Amino acid sequence: MESINVKIINKSKHATPSYETEASAGMDLRANLDEAVTLAPLERMIVKTGLFIALPVGYEAQVRPRSGLAAKFGITVLNAPGTIDADYRGEIGVILANLSNESFTINDGDRIAQMVIAAYAHTKWEEVDVLNETKRGQGGFGSTGI
Repeated sequence: MESINVKIINKSKHATPSYETEASAGMDLRANLDEAVTLAPLERMIVKTGLFIALPVGYEAQVRPRSGLAAKFGITVLNAPGTIDADYRGEIGVILANLSNESFTINDGDRIAQMVIAAYAHTKWEEVDVLNETKRGQGGFGSTGI
């Protein structure tokens, strides 16, 4: 498995993110709070992590929901996956949304999201008049089955 070095400043009260298992794709991000906050039903807020990173060019950090929070409590990352670009140097914040009918309290140190580091490529557009034909063609939005 490939690994890359990423510079991190951890101003939180918590350990630097790490993989829970050898095969994990994501690392848990933790809330860095002075006091607990409550998300009302359908409310959203940015929850800070106290983490600052410098990714190499050609990589992004994707912020994704934690499946347990989503399934058990209706808590999700609103713009999932959120992208942290290689040239961003601000504090990592997670936009959490409460899609349930119950208020949800977030405490300092709670695992609120997961972060995946992924390579990307820039696109060079090649304008053409016709695209090659495929079996699928223009079928979309469930055209290949549900």
